[in-house]
Amino acid sequence: MKKQQLLLLLLILGTAFWGISYSITKLAIGDYSPNTFLFYRFLLAVIVLSIIFWKYVKNINKEAVKTGFILAVPMFLGIQLQTVGLKHTDASQCSFIAGMTVIIIPLLKLAIYKTNASLKIWIAALTALTGLFIIAITDKFQINIGDLYTIAGAFGFAVYLISVEKHSAKMNLLYAIVPMFSFCALFTFCLAITDSQADWFPEKNTFWIGVVYCALFSTAFMYTVSNISQRYLSAERVAVIYLFEPVFGAIGAFFILGENLSWRLLFGGSLIFAATIISEVDFNRRKVRG
Repeated sequence: MKKQQLLLLLLILGTAFWGISYSITKLAIGDYSPNTFLFYRFLLAVIVLSIIFWKYVKNINKEAVKTGFILAVPMFLGIQLQTVGLKHTDASQCSFIAGMTVIIIPLLKLAIYKTNASLKIWIAALTALTGLFIIAITDKFQINIGDLYTIAGAFGFAVYLISVEKHSAKMNLLYAIVPMFSFCALFTFCLAITDSQADWFPEKNTFWIGVVYCALFSTAFMYTVSNISQRYLSAERVAVIYLFEPVFGAIGAFFILGENLSWRLLFGGSLIFAATIISEVDFNRRKVRG
C-alpha cells in the first residue's frame, strides 16, 4: 500500500474517532461537570503529545509559547462550548451543527479581513443555514440551548482555524502544539476549581474511558496524522475527508446512545454536508486535456 493511500485511510479513521467522540463525551459526562472531564482530557493529551513531539518540545521558545496561547484561546472556547452543548442536545445533532465551521470561516474572513467571498460561499452558507434551521428550530420556532452552545463553539473553532492559517506562515506549528494544549488544560483547571459541582474523582468507569478515548484518539492521534498527511496530501483532499466527521457522529449516536435519526436531522444534516462540499469544490478548475 502506498504512503498516500495509507494516510487517506488513517485520516478517515481519524474522522471516525472525531465523530464518535461526541457520543463518547456525552456518555462520559452524564450528570458530571464538563470542566473536570476536559481538564483530564487536555492533561493526558499534553502528556501523550509531549512524548510524540519530544524533539519539538525540547526546543520550545517564547514565540512557540506565545503562539500556543493565541491558538489555545479559541480552541478552548470551541471545545468548552460544544462540550457544554452536548449536555443539552443530542450528540448526532451536535456533530452536524459543529460541521458549520467550514462555512463560518470564509464569512468571518469577509467580516474581519474584508476578504471577498465567492458566489459559491454564499450559496453554501445559505444552504447550511437552511439545514441548521431544519435541525435546530422546533415546531414552536424555538432553538435548543444546547444548539446555541454548539453554534458558538463552531465560531470558536473557526477563529482557531483562521489563526492557524495565519501563524503557520510564520513558524512550524508543531512547536506550538504542546503549549497550546497546556494552556487549554490550564483554562479548564481554572474553571474546574471554581465549579462547585465539579467532581474530581468520578466513580463511573465511563467517565475515565471517555477521557482516555478523547485524549488519545480525538486529540493525540488525529493531530499527529493530520500533521504528517499535510506533507503528502493537498489541503483540498484533506478537507474533503474531514466531511466524514458528522456522518460518523450520527452513526455513533445511533449505536452508542440509541438516538433516533429523525427525518429533520437527516435532511438538515444532508444540507449542511452538501454546503460543506460546495464550499470546498473548485468549480473553476480547468479540465485536463487528453
